[in-house]
Amino acid sequence: MSRKTATGKPAKPRVKKSVSRPASEIEAGPAGPGRDAIQQGVVWVTVDEDNHGQRLDNFLLAQLRGVPRSIVYRIVRKGEVRVNKGRVKPDTRLATGDQVRIPPVIRKEKTPQTAPGSRVQGVVEAAVVFENEQMLVVNKPSGIAVHGGSGLNFGLIEVLRSARPDARFLELVHRLDRDTSGLVMVAKKRSALRYLQDELRQRRIRKYYHALVAGDWPDKLGRVHEPLLRYEMSNGERRVRVDEAGKPSLTTFRCLMRYKGYSLVEASPVTGRTHQIRVHSLCAGHPIAGDDKYMDDGSLKAFRAAGGQRLMLHARALELALPVTGEAVRFEAPYDEAFSYVLARLEVRAAGEN
Repeated sequence: MSRKTATGKPAKPRVKKSVSRPASEIEAGPAGPGRDAIQQGVVWVTVDEDNHGQRLDNFLLAQLRGVPRSIVYRIVRKGEVRVNKGRVKPDTRLATGDQVRIPPVIRKEKTPQTAPGSRVQGVVEAAVVFENEQMLVVNKPSGIAVHGGSGLNFGLIEVLRSARPDARFLELVHRLDRDTSGLVMVAKKRSALRYLQDELRQRRIRKYYHALVAGDWPDKLGRVHEPLLRYEMSNGERRVRVDEAGKPSLTTFRCLMRYKGYSLVEASPVTGRTHQIRVHSLCAGHPIAGDDKYMDDGSLKAFRAAGGQRLMLHARALELALPVTGEAVRFEAPYDEAFSYVLARLEVRAAGEN
């Protein structure tokens, strides 16, 4: 039955108006409360000196955080992204002063997260052992992840950014496991990040770790050269094992001190694989004390009973040439209270038996 007006005349049918939107918005899907947010209008960004030489796709991914990679490549391909008003390809290298046109796109709204408190900010700021215009070196406490995610509201890098709201750029150069303490490099400029990561790839930065391992480490065991393979357990936890199908991995070792039942060793990873020192120590028959992933349950229980409360792995020193100046430097980080406590207990026990 047709609808009528108050005068009795047939009402005009309602017609929905179509809204013209850029292809990037249409293909990304509709926005909604608590879901996505649309960037309104075209944005022009001037490439600064710190982004000179960067690929366009990487530049856009940094500018459009939360936008899927597929959408970024699509808007470039469709010509919606321009550099100096010309069409470009994703691998185009940018130069200082270039004008980059970024079209309206849908960004994923970030879920509100708990901000790092002043106490944890103070702890991390007090742990900074070196800083210049290019980089920071921080003695990361055990128990703090280097970045948030996987159920963590924040990590070291988020704490630093929160404590330094005026910092234009802060990015991790490399990572440490959550339970490992010690030196972490953070770049304050993109040029420094590129330089330091290239130095790591070229193996020109030396890392030295101290680890308390189970058993009597033999002097003749100076290196472990075994391939490492990452795998996933049935519960979703990621682990690493020695496997011929894995990536070539090399760690050098040197015994520093022997205690009853344990040895303090210096480990220097030549390659940079996940859990490399932990798994190479296990492969050598001397798992790291307090390692709840790779130490057997009986040994772990005995270590806990002796007062051990953390993974006994500490990134002790870094040797590198500084960005820009090329000055050769060595940074060292002292043990934290929990690490020192275990060593002190072992020394007292050894003294009492002599």
